[in-house]
Amino acid sequence: MVKVRRQVVRKLKWGVAGCGRFAERTFIPTSKFLRRSSINSFFSHNLNRAKELAEKSGASGYFDDYDEFLKSDIDCVFISSVNAQHHEQVIKAAEAGKNILCEKPIAMNSKQAEEMVEACKRNNVLFAINFVHRLHPHVLKTNELIKNQTIGKFVSANVSFNIDFPPGDNFRFKKELSGGGALRDLGSHMLDLLRFFGGEIIEINGYMDNIIYKYNVEDFTSALVKFENGSYGFMNVSYNTKKAFNRIEILGQKGAISIENFVGVKGLPSKLTILLDGEAKKSFRKRGNKFLFMMKVIQKSFLKNQTPPVTGEDGLINMQLMEELERKCQR
Repeated sequence: MVKVRRQVVRKLKWGVAGCGRFAERTFIPTSKFLRRSSINSFFSHNLNRAKELAEKSGASGYFDDYDEFLKSDIDCVFISSVNAQHHEQVIKAAEAGKNILCEKPIAMNSKQAEEMVEACKRNNVLFAINFVHRLHPHVLKTNELIKNQTIGKFVSANVSFNIDFPPGDNFRFKKELSGGGALRDLGSHMLDLLRFFGGEIIEINGYMDNIIYKYNVEDFTSALVKFENGSYGFMNVSYNTKKAFNRIEILGQKGAISIENFVGVKGLPSKLTILLDGEAKKSFRKRGNKFLFMMKVIQKSFLKNQTPPVTGEDGLINMQLMEELERKCQR
């Protein structure tokens, strides 16, 4: 009898830097569905918190020293720390030879973002940004319909992300830690979707304000962008709305597309509706974890040493657009 040797499938060994709610409630549960990934280590400035999440996930390592964390048995890092820590942590991870998935926004400013992108190139490591909405099947299908001109010439995209976020002790309300409010947090996602649908943005204008909550960062941002191809995009994000439709609408010369139950919604199936001239309305529903869709693609990219679908360069452009809007709104 001939014995057949099983090929050992390599697993990605993840380290998680930053032990906030997203790491606990999203990254850890999602990792259990990734057969070729495991979490090996956690880093937090609070050692007890790192230990808590390590025990919860079955990881063996937990650290309050970032350099020691990078020396542990990991080959890629998910950086889920507060925005002000992304710059240092990404550069150190790159210098340690670790592939990186970093939370958005990429950094506190575009100068930091440029340094992070260059550090990853210089050390030949892959650098991805967690713009989690991009890789949902309904978003990918919408992008395909736009690029194929199924809806005719692309005219405009309208995206909105509005939640209620009353004042508290969250780092997002501290400008020195977050860089800003609704724009940096929610708007970074929506600007990325606008670029994904419409291409490069050559002009951005809008308004930023505190309409309901008077904390140190804005609770409202609205923007109008012009794409290089001559079409337009609209964005509305806020921290001050208890109920909102939060939908994506795409208009073309020959049709329209909407995506509902997608932005800011958990547990409900996303609904894609397609209206084409001369055809009956079509609707499709898809239930799924946006972050799981993202992580499956990132996992594949890292295992095959291929450029991820959402790169550090995307994060840099995103930051440049937000800074330009912030400058114009200060006048």
